[in-house]
Amino acid sequence: MEAHQAVLSPGGSDAETIATLGWVMFAGGSAIFLGVIGLAVYAHLGGETLRRRLASRRLVFVGGVLFPAVTLTALLTYGLILTGARLAAPEADALRIEVTGEQWWWRVRYPATGDAPEIVTANEIRIPIGRQVEIRLASVDVIHSFWVPSLAGKVDMIPGTVNRIRLHATRTGTYRGQCAEYCGAAHALMAFYVVALEPAQFEDWLAGQRQPAAGPLTALQKQGEGLFLSTGCNGCHAIRGTPAAGTIGPDLTHVGGRLSIAAATLPNAAASFARWIRDNQHIKPNNRMPAFRILPDDQLAALAAYLESLK
Repeated sequence: MEAHQAVLSPGGSDAETIATLGWVMFAGGSAIFLGVIGLAVYAHLGGETLRRRLASRRLVFVGGVLFPAVTLTALLTYGLILTGARLAAPEADALRIEVTGEQWWWRVRYPATGDAPEIVTANEIRIPIGRQVEIRLASVDVIHSFWVPSLAGKVDMIPGTVNRIRLHATRTGTYRGQCAEYCGAAHALMAFYVVALEPAQFEDWLAGQRQPAAGPLTALQKQGEGLFLSTGCNGCHAIRGTPAAGTIGPDLTHVGGRLSIAAATLPNAAASFARWIRDNQHIKPNNRMPAFRILPDDQLAALAAYLESLK
């Protein structure tokens, strides 16, 4: 899986604006740097008379006060004009998604629309290309920050406040995002993916997410489902279509269909599920899930097989 995470490799209109502004700043800064170096060399080789001229009060005022003031004002004006469209009202058909930052993962909700029920997932956002997406950002514990460099700038997530960011992907792909505000010990392990799909593919994905979890097919998966409901997993996690209705941890209804687990920390595979259940405090210290080292290997394998089957 190739995931893009680069400000200068835009995959959306907002990121393209930011990249344009960045290139202008790089070009302007490079020109000023070369000019200053040129003056320094010129002064060094030009003799005492030239050095006195370069040190005159008028030239110091022009170069040290007037030039920076004019240049920075022009850059600020250009940046405000270039990014002003981001302050406009959202488009009428904008897709709305709610993302809540928690230590150290992301709760993602697609609100109910009409007869379509709410969809709850975690650590992965899927959006259609060519359509504006408004993401409402909140936090339930500390300050987090939502940043997908290839799609848009970053916006802080502050407890008690709902902020908003808009994404408008222009090409399909998988884009890596991360928390850009230090939020505790496992801050570096709080990432996520944004998957931009063709509109028809996105609608198919939505339809699949609205369905309850598929029942286990093999004896090992059935054993895993029983363990999930009997060992306390259902106290924190929900799996629609089963008695599991916990709200503390991520919704696992379709966890087997995600690109990763544990907020982009481990690849989505049975071995990763088993490792996370047994050693999650070693993988992501101080997260809210206890390590289940008491479970023997055969039970871990059954639980992992069940979770991986939840596509």
